[in-house]
Amino acid sequence: MWFLYLDESGDLGFDFVNKKPSKFFTITILAIRGPVNNRLLIKAVKKTLTRKLNLKKSNTSELKGTKTVLEIKKYFYTQAKDIKFAIYALTLNKKQVYERLTKDKERVYNYISRLVLDKIPFEKAQEPVMLILDKSKTQKQIWDFNQYIVRQLKGRLDPKVPLDIKHQDSQQYYGLQAVDLFSWGIFRKYEKRDSKWFEIFREKVAFEKQYF
Repeated sequence: MWFLYLDESGDLGFDFVNKKPSKFFTITILAIRGPVNNRLLIKAVKKTLTRKLNLKKSNTSELKGTKTVLEIKKYFYTQAKDIKFAIYALTLNKKQVYERLTKDKERVYNYISRLVLDKIPFEKAQEPVMLILDKSKTQKQIWDFNQYIVRQLKGRLDPKVPLDIKHQDSQQYYGLQAVDLFSWGIFRKYEKRDSKWFEIFREKVAFEKQYF
């Protein structure tokens, strides 16, 4: 089984005059192969939650890039760095997006997601592929996203290899919490020119680029 955890950082707001949206938008995929490696990743998240966050006193029940301090991020990475996984990410410079596309945010989201997926070597996949992302879309948006991604990947996956797409709660899917941390680090590098966290996990990055 290939497990692909997808998360985004920043927002897709484009009103830079009346509001204060982020300047960049990052989509990140954490790709991990095999149930053993996936269980190890889950264990690393659980161990960090148990040992570094006092869940009884804190309102935080999950690891979040925006809320988790750097020292806890570092601790998580010491638990996860020996696990075999790779990070793929693309960061959109929103001020360069065509005017007509700023009104079709879902299309932009789906397209950037597909560009990141393009960098993953699906041609080598012999086991089922599961793409998991945080459940934040409407039912129609979920259907549109799934149909678009399935169409894009059909030509790259062996017809015998099953593809499943799941939209899940990040509090229950620990891999989503892991990719949230990494996605925030990549986004932060562009949005705030702060690379402290990114430099720690850079060795795990297989692809990372700015778009536009």
